[in-house]
Amino acid sequence: MTNTLYRKSFLKLLDFSKEEIVYLLELADRFKKEKDLGIRHRICEGKNVALIFEKTSTRTRCAFEVAAADLGMHSVYLDPSASQIGKKESIEDTARVLGGMFEGIEYRGYGQERVQALADYSGVPVFNGLTNEFHPTQILADLMTIREVFGTTDGIKLVFMGDAKNNMGNSLMVGCAKMGMHFVACSPKKYFPDASLVSECKKIASESGAVLEFIEDPCEAVKDANVIYTDVWVSMGEDPSVWEERIKELSPYAVTQDLMEQAAGNAVFMHCLPSFHDLETEIGRQIHDRFGLTSMEVTDEVIRSERSVVFPEAHNRMHTIKAVMAACLCPEP
Repeated sequence: MTNTLYRKSFLKLLDFSKEEIVYLLELADRFKKEKDLGIRHRICEGKNVALIFEKTSTRTRCAFEVAAADLGMHSVYLDPSASQIGKKESIEDTARVLGGMFEGIEYRGYGQERVQALADYSGVPVFNGLTNEFHPTQILADLMTIREVFGTTDGIKLVFMGDAKNNMGNSLMVGCAKMGMHFVACSPKKYFPDASLVSECKKIASESGAVLEFIEDPCEAVKDANVIYTDVWVSMGEDPSVWEERIKELSPYAVTQDLMEQAAGNAVFMHCLPSFHDLETEIGRQIHDRFGLTSMEVTDEVIRSERSVVFPEAHNRMHTIKAVMAACLCPEP
């Protein structure tokens, strides 16, 4: 397939066809094999990319920085205290300044309108590292991992447990709809994805052959599931006061070994990380002291089991992000 992403921004999967998504996944496969073999692919030599992080991250930052270095690019990291974006300087002004210095801009932060504004005014490709609404680079890594485990995405049933209206629930629904997969959002009704996005994804599904379901009963949802996926119950930036409500309402949707055993025999567990599966984090200990829980959205037994692919999934962030930057910044990567 010819590269159709050159000079485009990567803001949400809704903007791309299945063929373009597959192109990125195959490019990521190639880069991963070349890296494993020690084959250099510095095809973006001399280019520069700005990494704006209004929300901090481990995986996203490391993935972008290593990917940029492997491609021969120089990256500049701007943390929440190092940028005046939206504070002393408008997003439009920031975009125009950075667009004159860098060949690409990554943004991780708040509303989708912020990353869209960067794309509108910078004049260079912009990459969405996470917004309140979408997390497209994570979904590429998830699809890459699913293809590695099952050899295909065709016919794969993925069940998202918990807060299905967050950016991960939204993005997984979009990705599954685009790829013709079977997506199930399993949560209380109030946590189902936004109705307008569901409607848009149903239109996509009518053409791709995808199946979209919204089920409240965990046991019903995971029947014949190939992938069980979950995320933290309180997203970054949300007020900690919501923990009590989320724990009360979402505890029945925690991924346990018993739940995994009700899925298909080849089912795997996935999580975008970080995860509260033990007491080795400050928040985990605070939740234990307040509510008596030793884990939240997934048990330690599940995430450390042979069915868990969360760490290969995390490693694939770098390969798929590399594919995105290469495709958007190089005519023939």
